[in-house]
Amino acid sequence: MTQGGKKKKRAANRSIMLAKKIIIKDGGTPQGIGSPSVYHAVIVIFLEFFAWGLLTAPTLVVLHETFPKHTFLMNGLIQGVKGLLSFLSAPLIGALSDVWGRKSFLLLTVFFTCAPIPLMKISPWWYFAVISVSGVFAVTFSVVFAYVADITQEHERSMAYGLVSATFAASLVTSPAIGAYLGRVYGDSLVVVLATAIALLDICFILVAVPESLPEKMRPASWGAPISWEQADPFASLKKVGQDSVVLLICITVFLSYLPEAGQYSSFFLYLRQIMGFSSESVAAFIAVLGILSIIAQTIVLSLLMRSIGNKNTILLGLGFQILQLAWYGFGSEPWMMWAAGAVAAMSSITFPAVSALVSRTADADQQGVVQGMITGIRGLCNGLGPALYGFIFYIFHVELNELPVPESPSGGTVVTQYHLQQNSIIPGPPFLFGACSVLLALLVALFIPEHTNLTVRSSNWKKHCGSHGHPHSPQAPSEAKEPLLQDTNV
Repeated sequence: MTQGGKKKKRAANRSIMLAKKIIIKDGGTPQGIGSPSVYHAVIVIFLEFFAWGLLTAPTLVVLHETFPKHTFLMNGLIQGVKGLLSFLSAPLIGALSDVWGRKSFLLLTVFFTCAPIPLMKISPWWYFAVISVSGVFAVTFSVVFAYVADITQEHERSMAYGLVSATFAASLVTSPAIGAYLGRVYGDSLVVVLATAIALLDICFILVAVPESLPEKMRPASWGAPISWEQADPFASLKKVGQDSVVLLICITVFLSYLPEAGQYSSFFLYLRQIMGFSSESVAAFIAVLGILSIIAQTIVLSLLMRSIGNKNTILLGLGFQILQLAWYGFGSEPWMMWAAGAVAAMSSITFPAVSALVSRTADADQQGVVQGMITGIRGLCNGLGPALYGFIFYIFHVELNELPVPESPSGGTVVTQYHLQQNSIIPGPPFLFGACSVLLALLVALFIPEHTNLTVRSSNWKKHCGSHGHPHSPQAPSEAKEPLLQDTNV
């Protein structure tokens, strides 16, 4: 590097340091209420996803009205673009939050994630366009987990992450049903206004009440610290996958099983509403029941299974439930079949906590971040590929919506359209069968994972840029970052 280049770099670093001192030292950023706590993070997550949960039923209707010819394809593309952008931007935003602090990035991610909400009634086209682009900042969970890591000890971090994930599930248990009821009684416009107000409340809460979690003594060392490409590289964790055979088996299992799950969550509620003839209230009830059962499965049932049949067998059992669930979704042609498969889906949610537990038990202490980071990276990649893949499979199998949304009968039930009865009578949901085949391959791969082993992955570079503050911002523990229903999406 030339002398002129070095001088420019030093000048830029001094400018960053000065800006940081002005912002943080001179009171440019509000200090918040009280000391940083997990409850601040819990409230931020609850308000954000409660606002989006209210829009579950209205979004399904607007999606079909905006894209009447290729509804599933467009839904897959929208969610796919959002997921890929989130995957690409999450490491960079996490690294920047290590330098600039968590509060400003909580504000940024919540603002841009909720920005599309008022556009639903203003311009549906802009609504879905902004949803896609908002994926760049739709990484609230990454920043929240970094916030929690700043203020908790290692031994209490799992419980704190579990509280955040449970709060996410709780917001989705209640909000879709409330949104569907208000939409039916008062109209969707009121629901959009209410969701916008809750999003604004969340932003105001961050501005006024949330204190900065990054310790003051760590900020001066961060001022002007350069952000290298290695820190912001979303594929950094994936590059280490092939360095250990056991890690490779675990990562292949995660990819093959999570890819269909990510695609399923992006389109399943639309599928229930428009193809299976569920009413808005039935979709909301389905989400609530599935959320409650998933919480029970991931706490009580998972604990019992881990003690009784062991870690690896619990993973295999979860994959078996997932195969059954996806096959049932694929061949199911009646609403009761969807309800039964939903109960099985709750049991399949034990897979990823069991995978993470296997990794944590078999990896050395200095390997935890590396291996967990790989799993997190693969899941992030699936969040982008899965929705696009499901939308494309719906498209090539001609599962399209050529009629208006399913009407509701006066008795409160639904009237299944003639079109639905005539089309795809043998295989109503082709993508779900594809997903079942993918999970079957994952099950076969998982059979070769040893129950006890030592994972050895070269992690010096990873630890260098991921553990600079002793609390990696993204690859903490993917099972604890597990989002039981919608995987940080809005449909």
